Amino acid sequence: MTGTGQAGTAAHAQVLAAVDASAYSESVGHLAAWAATRLDAPLELLHVLDRHPERAPAMDLSGSLDLGAKSALLAQLAALDEERSRLARQRGRALLDGLAARLRAHYGLEPATTLRNGSLVDTLTGLEQQVRLFVIGNRGEHADFARGHLGSQLERVVRAVHRPLLVASRQFAQIGRMLIAFDNSPSARKGVAMVADSPLFAGLAIQVLTVSADNDAARAALDWARERLARAGLDVSVQRLPGDPDQVIAAQVDQGGIDLLVMGAYGHSRIRRLIVGSTTTTLLRTCRVPVLLLR
Repeated sequence: MTGTGQAGTAAHAQVLAAVDASAYSESVGHLAAWAATRLDAPLELLHVLDRHPERAPAMDLSGSLDLGAKSALLAQLAALDEERSRLARQRGRALLDGLAARLRAHYGLEPATTLRNGSLVDTLTGLEQQVRLFVIGNRGEHADFARGHLGSQLERVVRAVHRPLLVASRQFAQIGRMLIAFDNSPSARKGVAMVADSPLFAGLAIQVLTVSADNDAARAALDWARERLARAGLDVSVQRLPGDPDQVIAAQVDQGGIDLLVMGAYGHSRIRRLIVGSTTTTLLRTCRVPVLLLR
């Protein structure tokens, strides 16, 4: 997310916020606008019309209907499908225009708005080369809120995209203090370097947390992270705690006044499973703050 480097990380690359009709869309928009302002990057709001064919009732017309009745019914179903598509486009356009107007009034931005058909995952991966940062909601409009499940779309996006991914919580709040979950893996070190070099984090209080036994390697790793961030002029503190990573990190976020959790997308041992397995799902589901996943 620095101003130079790989394609898609140049200063002109955009912040892309994927929004839907869920309760998270407002938070996604404000979080994306916050990031775009700090990065001095263009902001685009994207709404993808996914047909959700798995939700449509199956209808078998091969039975007792005669040819004329079957043809008439098929024509009615086609007309109904076309009307549903038209209404979905209208709703999507109203969603984008309304959110863009609110962000324009609040931040003075001019967000671009895009309405597309297809799969959210395929759309995001297809746009990666022009994106600096993706922003998406913790749950989508079809998630099971009663059970507290993550949206299946989010899990697929986490696995598919290679740009930094900022996952919004349900309510947006100003960000002043962030926590970096650090396991000293190559990707975690790369994440610390990205934080040090990005204007997104300027002026924030940064805590680096390692969950491990107390040993020379852990202390040396934290010293490296502290020195790398302090050299960039950032306000940084470090901490090592024993225990289970998902429980310790979640508790630190909850009790430490943390506004943003930052993690590398890939690591080793338990921290690797933090992102690609059940532990990441636990943290994304239980942490009531945005989570930034760094590649």
